[in-house]
Order: sequence, then structure tokens, then C-alpha cells
Amino acid sequence: MESVAELVAARWDDHRPGLWCEDLVLSHHEIAAGAAARAALLADLLPPQGPPHLGVLLDNTPEFPLWLSAAALAGAAVVGVNPTRRGPELARDILHTECRLLIAEPAHLPLLRGLDLPGVRLLTIGTEEYDALLAPYADARPDPSRARSADRFLLYFTSGSTGAPKAAICTQGRLAAAGRSLAGQFSVRPDDVHYVCMPMFHGNAVIADWAPALAAGAGVALRRRFSASGFLADVRRYRATYFTYVGRAIQYVLATEPGPDDRDHVLRLGFGTEAGVMDAAAFERRFGVRLVEGYGSSEGGAAVQWTPGTPAGAVGRAAPGLVVLDPESGAECPPAEFDAAGRLLNGDTAIGELVNRAPNPFEGYWRNPAAEAERTREGWYWTGDLFCRDRAGHLYFAGRADDRLRVDGENLAAAMIENILARYEGTAAVAVYAVPDPVTGDQVMAALAGDFAPESFAAFLRAQPDLGTKMAPRFVRVVERMPVTATNKIHRALLRGEGVRCADPVWWRPPGERAYRRLTAEDAEGPLVSTRGPSSVRRQGLEPRTR
Repeated sequence: MESVAELVAARWDDHRPGLWCEDLVLSHHEIAAGAAARAALLADLLPPQGPPHLGVLLDNTPEFPLWLSAAALAGAAVVGVNPTRRGPELARDILHTECRLLIAEPAHLPLLRGLDLPGVRLLTIGTEEYDALLAPYADARPDPSRARSADRFLLYFTSGSTGAPKAAICTQGRLAAAGRSLAGQFSVRPDDVHYVCMPMFHGNAVIADWAPALAAGAGVALRRRFSASGFLADVRRYRATYFTYVGRAIQYVLATEPGPDDRDHVLRLGFGTEAGVMDAAAFERRFGVRLVEGYGSSEGGAAVQWTPGTPAGAVGRAAPGLVVLDPESGAECPPAEFDAAGRLLNGDTAIGELVNRAPNPFEGYWRNPAAEAERTREGWYWTGDLFCRDRAGHLYFAGRADDRLRVDGENLAAAMIENILARYEGTAAVAVYAVPDPVTGDQVMAALAGDFAPESFAAFLRAQPDLGTKMAPRFVRVVERMPVTATNKIHRALLRGEGVRCADPVWWRPPGERAYRRLTAEDAEGPLVSTRGPSSVRRQGLEPRTR
């Protein structure tokens, strides 16, 4: 089947349970019928002029996959609207993607108050108007003939940390192919249940969780919003067998209180990114569930697949066309060299940007030719992510391009330092980022959530055989909870912007010293702490306080 519409229509005669959300259960047939009714309504509501785009401002409720399926049948595209956006930024997202119709739930209506959204019709689920509009189409049957594999199906926003979010395009054909590929890779069966706890306005939940379930005829269990404390209860309740994650979700689950029945479930696999080697091992020890760390750009331009035999810390082996290039010269970086302890010896030259020089399925950004040109320089796909590659072709993730640190003339990778700091006992989450050096280049700063004691932390650093001489953090910000984006990724732009002038206690290690002490207001204004570069320049939290 070449289109998502065909996958939806194929479930018409399937009366097995196919969707669970709290106390609601829908069969595959009921999902297909509900999608057909909404597709027929779409044909009447979407104006003939302009692109057939509908915005969806919903939590992970049954209406979200129903409208995804409806859009597929109608040959329309869904814009996942991020409910954590506010005011002009939210209006910009809706207007930029030319949404003609906005599907919203009552809880999110306050976000729309005062916004000027010309040409956008609002439809609120659960209202009398909504039910009355759907009622005439109750007998509709799914007809995939209106859709083509080349039809735009998703417009999903990428990170906006370096400017306004970009709306990446995904066609029906690409999503159907991704679903089939993942279903085959993970042997998804019709009796599997995919637990969707990541937000569906983001590409991860739709592409890596919903799509393979749809392709294989498996069931889907929804969680309105991610909850670490509710994770295991949901997995048991819905008898989930597969889930996806991004960002720090795994760390939050591991931070919950262990129990003697942690392995009392049928979950067999988690697939995602950014869990880290230590957390993946801890998750498997505690829950008996293997996590498969993958890498794939949100836009589809590059992917790395884990295979048996992949070394610890590596993402997988580079496929043909995937190379690591110096972003300035465009030359291929030399192979990464590691010592016996696993320390990267030539990070200064081996770390570069992952580039795909082979044909790839990147389908562009909506109305953003400048961003497309930046992503596809010289006809190649530049991921914006840092990697190094060993002599055997295994790729090691080193962070986003913005996460590169240059300390004393040496390039360092934030992700590699984070993997080491995550071993510190009591650490719930860690983020490493650059702050300006008083003279030139960067200094290493780490934000750490969890238990922190300056003496034990300094001793821990000295005991790590793979911690390079420039990697030890100059500053450690101790946070109650790591700031995250709506997709549970650490909000690095916020951390970088605040630097040492933040509301949280900051410990530091002056040059030439091995011990950490509290950073005071006098320290922050002294010659050893840089004031170069942008920051929020907040003065709170610099005086000593107990923790």
C-alpha cells in the first residue's frame, strides 16, 4: 500500500480493538468509520482555494488519530499545533502553515483568545456544533481513491531554538513507507499494542509509533500527556508491547520509585533517541525491556540504524552516503581514535557535521526556501548534528551543531561529556553546554538535576578514565528539574542564555583548582568569569543558600 489512506481503509473490516484511551475503546472498524465521516466533513468545510491544511490543537486523545486518518482519506495535510506556544508565536505557526480549519479541544481554547487568525475556521470537539456537523456523515465509508502517495500529509514543526520553527513536509508515501519499514524492523504484529505517550503534534509519535501500528494493523493506546509516574500503570493496563520516547523521558521514568513488580508487564521494546547508554542499561535492568536508540533527522534526510555488534556508545554503522564533514572546509573528518579507556583522542579533528550525500527522502519545508537551501547545500543533506566516525564506520553522536564547545583550542562534544557525567550517583538528568571564556572560546558548564555534593563530584571526575583533560565542567548548575521543551528535550537554548547568572545555585572550579565551591556575586563579576555574549543577566541565586 503506497498511501496512508490505503492503510486506513484496509482496517474497515477489522473489528478487533484498535484504540484505547482511558476508559474508551474503539475497534479498528470504528476508527475507519470515524475517519470516513470526518473526511467527508472536511470535503465540505475546507475552502477550494488554497492548500488543504487543517491545524490540530489537541492532546493525545482519540480525536487526534481520527483526524490524522480523516486527512489521509481527504488528501489533506495535518499541522500539529504545539500547545506550549503562546500569543503571536502560536498565531504565527497557524498562519504560516495556512491552516483553513483548526480543530481544538475546549481546554486549549484560552490559548486562542485575542489571536488574530483571519481565514481560519475554528471547530471545537465535544460541542453541539461539532456533533451536529458530523452527524450527516455517520454512514460514510473510507474511500482512499481521493488520496495519492505524493499528497502532503504532515506539516510538523522542528525545533525553534535558533529562530522560528520550520514546518517540515511529510507526504503520505513517505509516512506509509516509514511505517512499513519500522513495522518490519521491529517485527510488529497485529496483536501488538503501541503506547503513544509522546505528544502527537511532534513527528516522533506519529512517524515512529502511530505509523508502524497502522501499517501492521496493531493497536494504539494513548496517554493524553506524558507521565513518568503513570508510565508503568498504563503499560500494564493496555498490555502495551512497544513505545517510543524522546529527550529525557527515560530518565524521568527511572526516577520513579522502584517496585518488586517492575517487570510485571508484556512490554518488549522501546525505540527513541537521547536516552543515553547508562539510562538504557538501567532501564533494561529494572524493567527487562530493551531500548533501541536510533538516529533520524526529523525531516527524513538522514537515518542511522542500530545493528547487532554496534559498539557501546555508537548509534550504528554509517550507511552508504553518510559522511562526517568539517562544516567550514567541507572536507571529510579523519576517523575517530579512542584509547583503551574509551577516551576520544582526536575530537578536535574527528568531530564534524553528519551529511548525507546519497539520495534521501527530505521533502522540504513549507514556504521556507532559505531553510531548505541551508539544509541541502551542494545537493547534499546537512543534518545540523555533530558526529564522529571510527575506522569501522560506526557513528557516535556528539550533539547538535550548537552544542559544540571549543576549549583551549580543542573541539569537544557535549553529548560525550554528558554520557560521562550521567554516571555520577544520584544524577537524574544532565545537560552540558558552552558558556563564554573570559579571553577566547568556551568554558564547559553542566546543569545537573539530582543529588550534588562538590567533594564527591570532584572525586568522581578524577576517577573517570575517559574524561579528557578539557572536559571537566568549570561550572555546575544544580536544578530541581531540568527545563525541557514540549517534546521532553532539554531546553539548551534557555540554559545557554542564562549561563551562570541564573536563579539556581551554581558551583564552580576556578582555573588551576580541582575543588568546586559556590559561585558568589563577586565571583560572577570577577575577571575569571566571562560576561561576553548574550545572557539573561539575572542576578538572583548567586548568593549562598542551603540546598
